[in-house]
Amino acid sequence: VSEKLVNLPWSIQESVSPASAAGGRKHILLLATTRTGSSFVGEFFNQQGSNMFYLFEPLWHVARMLSVKTGGTNATIAEPVYRDVLHQLFLCDFSLLESFIKPPPKDHVTAGLFRRGSSQSLCEESVCSPFDRKVFEQFHCLLRRCGPLNLTLASQSCMKKKHHAIKSVRVQQLEMLRSLAEDPRLDMKFIQLVRDPRAVLASRMVAFSSEYKIWKRWAVDKDLLVDEDEVRKLKENCDNIRMSAETGLMQPPWLRGRYMLVRYEDIAQFPMRKAAEMYGFIGIPFTATVEEWIGINTQASKNVRGVYSTQKNSSEQVDKWRFRIPFKLVQLVQKACGPTMTLFGYKFAENKDMLIDKSVSLIEERTFL
Repeated sequence: VSEKLVNLPWSIQESVSPASAAGGRKHILLLATTRTGSSFVGEFFNQQGSNMFYLFEPLWHVARMLSVKTGGTNATIAEPVYRDVLHQLFLCDFSLLESFIKPPPKDHVTAGLFRRGSSQSLCEESVCSPFDRKVFEQFHCLLRRCGPLNLTLASQSCMKKKHHAIKSVRVQQLEMLRSLAEDPRLDMKFIQLVRDPRAVLASRMVAFSSEYKIWKRWAVDKDLLVDEDEVRKLKENCDNIRMSAETGLMQPPWLRGRYMLVRYEDIAQFPMRKAAEMYGFIGIPFTATVEEWIGINTQASKNVRGVYSTQKNSSEQVDKWRFRIPFKLVQLVQKACGPTMTLFGYKFAENKDMLIDKSVSLIEERTFL
């Protein structure tokens, strides 16, 4: 792992500096955890079209390799690597990311980039190499037949784009990203997306069924003893989210005007308004294309399926969890994540009746920075 670490920020080639603050280029990092609606919110930027270079979860490759090498993702090792890879990507340099892609790219060409098809920027004509029947690409482009991804072409396309955005569920500590905010070549905007931890657990129990077997057993077996290790992991996750948010909301000098906290529940209920607020915070126009996409994809029919779907009747999503997990599990989450819930304005369910009473809102009205 150590040989992949680089001493950023100043080691990156200077050739990509022209369009930073002076040229009005914005660099947007959407920070989240799994099952918080980040794929959906990421589309607010992906749908911006020809002037936005959007990457979907590039750190997936880094997390996978570090997990294999260290027997699990160790935050102390992972966070500096995540930071350095993000730093290079915002400067349109894919070289460090390439060293984490398996199998290794040949001549900067890979058929193995995770969720390539979720990024319009990596599937547009200028980046689309000739289709090759002999090459299998799991995460291929959906609307255009392209060959394996040429990362040199991707880098060139990135440099021509007005703005850059990356979505990631890997970064746990906002403080670790300070060097990005302080690099004069970047005009960073951090948007932290949070969701009620009780809803997150309910969603993860469906999406990551095998990893949450013990939680599913607790849900049905009253006599099963609680695994304190599992609860500790949940608490650590909540604490990391809360500490990042506290850092952002305190607005230290390096983050002043660069941090925004958004709750999934507010986006689900008022998607157009919240998207417009995000664009206003970033300082770029809220386009008709994005507006149209939000309109279509927040009124989806019940036939839309798939745990990673970006099409949903958003307002319906907010209270679903209340009928999906038993009060016993809700109590566990409230105990482990109490301070986090309080900070974000999520009310405690005091009993089972309150939990399933839809006339009682479990979300306080809050205004964040």
